[in-house]
Amino acid sequence: MTKAQRLHIVPSRFAVEHMPTATFPEDDEWIALVRAPEGLTMVREAPPWERGEVWVGFYAGAAARGPHDSGALAALVGPLADASIPVFVASTWHADLVLVPQERQEEAIAALKSAGHEVAESST
Repeated sequence: MTKAQRLHIVPSRFAVEHMPTATFPEDDEWIALVRAPEGLTMVREAPPWERGEVWVGFYAGAAARGPHDSGALAALVGPLADASIPVFVASTWHADLVLVPQERQEEAIAALKSAGHEVAESST
């Protein structure tokens, strides 16, 4: 069982875009890219005027748990799934960025706290 994690809410807001015919984005304004047979998925910072779905990020660093802890991501995504909150995850060697729709942020915080995680809320 993975112990509770300390999460930080990233001050930026994000857009997740699917580009079915692209192999690489036209600019360098992206945060994460995933290329698959169905096209390119891009995570980028959402501009203030974004009209599409905007996501908020929960950042879970690996400093306290070590990289590649197999249960760490499941411990975060599980409570969100139980609360029927959609997620999009971008993982690195050192951390996971768990994105949830901005309008579900408060529900996500409640679900994560109820699962024993600490959430450091940002002021922005």
